[in-house]
Amino acid sequence: MRHSSRLRRAVVAVAAVALVGTLASFAAAAKAPTLTKAALSRLSGTITADGSSTVGPYTTAAAELFRRAGAGKVDITVGISGTGGGFERFCRGEIDLSDASRPMRNREASVCKDNNVGSWRAFTVANDALTVVVSRENTWATCLTVAELKKIWEPGSKVSNWRDVRSTFPNERLELFGPGTDSGTFEYFTEAINGRARASRSDYSASEDDNVLVQGVAGTKGGLGYFGFSYYEENQSRLKALQVENPKTGKCVTPSVATAQSNAYKPLSRPLFVYAKGSSFRRPAVQAFLAYIFANEKAIATRAGFVPLTTAQLARARVNFDLAVKAANRV
Repeated sequence: MRHSSRLRRAVVAVAAVALVGTLASFAAAAKAPTLTKAALSRLSGTITADGSSTVGPYTTAAAELFRRAGAGKVDITVGISGTGGGFERFCRGEIDLSDASRPMRNREASVCKDNNVGSWRAFTVANDALTVVVSRENTWATCLTVAELKKIWEPGSKVSNWRDVRSTFPNERLELFGPGTDSGTFEYFTEAINGRARASRSDYSASEDDNVLVQGVAGTKGGLGYFGFSYYEENQSRLKALQVENPKTGKCVTPSVATAQSNAYKPLSRPLFVYAKGSSFRRPAVQAFLAYIFANEKAIATRAGFVPLTTAQLARARVNFDLAVKAANRV
């Protein structure tokens, strides 16, 4: 049985590689944007993005590098109204790109269709290790289990002291900080930890601005919060990242590029997305900006403190982009 299972997995893997190769051949006919400095210098106009506070720094870093590479006449603005807020603006046709830390939900897609926004494209641009953080003054907590995190964050939780989390922890008041309800990070965390998206206690300090959460946790001895890995990376001199016990292996795992890419950091590893409105994607500046992202994905992710796509993820993303270009150029 084990041999048969391994054989099936090998066949599936070969089939997946073959499929990507076939799609890549089909997409090769797409007229991809030219990214030479001369070509970029001829681009102009504006690109508007809004959405996830987690993905915002990635898009901002991409915009800075894109303009530095030659597209200096393209004005790119990036807002951080949260994944839900970004999709609301996107589906009203107000912005070109929606940064998202979770996939678009069916009800959001219905709003887009009802508002005649038209087709849109979803692109995976990076990975994230959603990070649980405490103050540097916290000397007692190193690793928490999913059950302990659920005990803290589940709806109706009355946990208000670190000793309530684990009897060996000190008698220290527990103060919680986390994303607001429009945040994709909030939805992902609650689903991964509490078993249902948006199921959470409400008596915590909430903000759509992760910098506010950083300040809150860093300034509170008994504070605990969660947000994207990049915000921890920027503030690790002020914060301590907790390990999370992988439910399958029972091992405590530190959030990092390596553990996110290997899927060892479970259940808080996740992909990150940029959605492009169909009519916007047909504009040369928007196509070139997204082409630049996939040509320089690792450099952008590293600059912004994100987990780069794996080789397989990047290959699929590039094929997806090329197919989108082909479809858009046919219109």
